[in-house]
Amino acid sequence: MSEIVLNSQHIFRKEAGRNSLKQNEYLNLPDLQFFNWCNQQYRLNRGIYNTIDEWFYHYGIKEILSRRIYILAFLGFVQETEQESDQHKFIRFGNRGLTKQLTEFIAIQDKESKQNKKSSVMRSHFIRNTSKLPE
Repeated sequence: MSEIVLNSQHIFRKEAGRNSLKQNEYLNLPDLQFFNWCNQQYRLNRGIYNTIDEWFYHYGIKEILSRRIYILAFLGFVQETEQESDQHKFIRFGNRGLTKQLTEFIAIQDKESKQNKKSSVMRSHFIRNTSKLPE
């Protein structure tokens, strides 16, 4: 699979350019191995990982593979926005920073999803209307 299609698709296009998530190899690992991989890639401690996973679960992403896709997309988002990435052993969020960044990430994903749906509706409307034009 060269591209994962969810609200977070733009994050995974970037990932796909690097290693295509090795055909979902990491998404299907047992939980501890998936966490260890995330830790190696994003310098993430287990408590933060569990909190992110639980937050997405309570947000409504119940399926584990979908939730892992969101977790990876979120971690990529955090990594892109983190300025002092090499100065700490683990990603740090500060007081209420994790919830703030999760909320910001979801807002961006929701906005992009709505824009994509609107563009899709506009394209299909345009195609329908132009197909009715006389030649």
